[in-house]
Amino acid sequence: MDVLREVGNIGAGNAATSLSLLLDKPVDMAVPTVSLLPFDAIAERVGGSEAVVIAIFLRVDGDAPGNMFFIINREPARRILRGLLGFEASENDDYSELELSALNEIGNILAGSYLSSLADFTGLRLSPTVPALAVDMAGAILSYGLHQFGTMGDDALLIDTTFIEGPQEAEGHFFFIPDPESFEKLFSALGVPFE
Repeated sequence: MDVLREVGNIGAGNAATSLSLLLDKPVDMAVPTVSLLPFDAIAERVGGSEAVVIAIFLRVDGDAPGNMFFIINREPARRILRGLLGFEASENDDYSELELSALNEIGNILAGSYLSSLADFTGLRLSPTVPALAVDMAGAILSYGLHQFGTMGDDALLIDTTFIEGPQEAEGHFFFIPDPESFEKLFSALGVPFE
């Protein structure tokens, strides 16, 4: 967990730097919390399987393939759009194309930052596919990911991230779900015995 926490810290630092450059304003991230949890528990961590969320999904190819999700609830998404980007987001789920594009890019930057940190730490070749964005119930989004890639593992690496820009804070949840055979490769590359 210490090694994974360090990966999370470096990823958060890289993501904050990237977002600051993109937005041309200071963006900080709180020290992320990192945990391993069963795949089945992901929906509960984001408010339950019926909670409507914004999810950025991408597939990780390379030496340790898997699936990545960046999931954010509606209210934090509004705070990001308002605080970071100056949008006045609507109060329902009707996001404009520009708002969805902005959220997709933020999710893409975050996922890329964490993936780069993991690749640097492990020395493994890990490359993301083009991200896809969905606004739907958490259970439906996760089921789609499972349906598309039936090899999804039983456990997920969870990194809870909090963006801070001035007085605004917004929390998001980053999940990396390695394929079953990838866990051993990841832990072995990190120098941690896998049980």
